[in-house]
Amino acid sequence: MNRKWNFSTKAIHHNKPLNVNNHAVSQPVVPAVAYAFNSADEAAATVTGEREGFYYGRYGNPTTEVLEDKIATLENAEAALGVSSGMAAITNALLAVLSQGDHVVITKDVYGGTHKLMTSFAPRYGISCDFVNCSDLHMLESAIKHNTKAIYIETPSNPSLTVLHIEEIADIARKYAIPLIVDNTFMTPYLQKPIDLGADIVVHSATKYLNGHGDVIAGFVCGTQSMINKMRSNIMGDLGQNLNAWEAYLILRGLKTLGLRMDRHCKNALEIAKFLESHPAVTRVYYPGLCSHPQFDIAQKQMKDNGGIVSFEVKGGVEAGKKFINELQLALIAFSLGDPETLVQHPASMTHSSIPEDRLNEFGISKGLIRLSAGLEDVEDIIRDLDQALISTQSQLVNQ
Repeated sequence: MNRKWNFSTKAIHHNKPLNVNNHAVSQPVVPAVAYAFNSADEAAATVTGEREGFYYGRYGNPTTEVLEDKIATLENAEAALGVSSGMAAITNALLAVLSQGDHVVITKDVYGGTHKLMTSFAPRYGISCDFVNCSDLHMLESAIKHNTKAIYIETPSNPSLTVLHIEEIADIARKYAIPLIVDNTFMTPYLQKPIDLGADIVVHSATKYLNGHGDVIAGFVCGTQSMINKMRSNIMGDLGQNLNAWEAYLILRGLKTLGLRMDRHCKNALEIAKFLESHPAVTRVYYPGLCSHPQFDIAQKQMKDNGGIVSFEVKGGVEAGKKFINELQLALIAFSLGDPETLVQHPASMTHSSIPEDRLNEFGISKGLIRLSAGLEDVEDIIRDLDQALISTQSQLVNQ
C-alpha cells in the first residue's frame, strides 16, 4: 500500500485496520480494563514487555494505541503517548527528563498551567526553573546551568504569540546534550513539525485542535520509542493519567477533518487580525501572519500557516477589555480554544491567573490583553460581532 500520502490522507487512513469480523470502517471502541491470558507466564511476559499486548487499562488500550500510532506518524515521531489532559502530557514530558536537583529553562511567555506546575509543584520535589526570553538566543544559552536537564518552549506562545526559532534553539540544546521539549498545541502537526526541526519531545493538548469539537480532554507526548515506553510504564500508568477509549475514539474521529478545520481557522484568524489591526479602538494586535509581527519571517519559514489564535489589546486598558468581551454576541467567553465556536478570554484573570499581577509584563501579558480563538463560523459574522462590541465599548467609555 502507498504510504507516501499527504497529511489529510494519513489523518484519515493511516493504520485503520478493518474489523476482521464485520469490516467496519469506523474504529471500534474497546473500553476494557482487564485482559485475559492463556497462562501465568504469558501474563508476566506482557507486564515486563517481553511480549506485546495489553494487561491493564491504566497502561494501554487497543483504541488508544491506534490513535497514538496515528499521532506519531503525523508528528514524524517514533512513538506517541495518549494521556488524560494537556497538563498530563506536559507533566510526563518534564518528569521523564527531570529529577530532584535538576533545572529546566522555560520560555517566559508560557501557558499558565505550565507556569503554575513549575512554580508551585516542581519546587516541592527539588526541581528548579528559570523563565527566559527564548527569542534572545544569547540570553537562553546564558541561562543554562550545570544541572540544566531540559529546555522547554511553546511556539507560538500562549497568549502573546511569540514565535521561537526551533532549529536554532535545538542547536543550543544539542550543544549541551539536553532535550528540547516543544508544546505544539497551537500549531498541530498539520502546521508545524518540531521534531523535523530538531526537537526531541513534542507535547499537545489534544483538548484543542486535534479533537476540535470541545468535547474531549486529552493530551499527547511524542518522542523516541524508548522515551515513550519510559513514560507509559513509570509515569503515565503509575500516576493514573491514561487516556480512555471513548475519548481516544472521539479524537480519531476529529483528526479526519484536522486539515480542513485548520485551513478555515487560519483563514478566519488572518481576516480577523487584519480587521483588528485597522480598527481605531484596538491599540495592538499579535498574529504571526501580520507583517507587523516581530517574528513574521521565522513564522513563514517554520510554519505552514499562522494558526487560529489572535491576541490584541483594546484602547482603554483592562476595563475596556472586560467591557468588550461582555458586549460580544456571537463569540463566547471561555477558557479553551480550537473549537468550532469563536472563543475569547482575558488571560490575566483567566488562563494565566496564577501569574502575580505585578509580574504579568515579565511574561509578555498586559492586563488588557484579549485572546481570541477564531472559530469556523463565516468570518463576516465574526468580524461584525467584534466591530459592534468595539463600538459599544468605546461609546460606554466616552459616556462615563
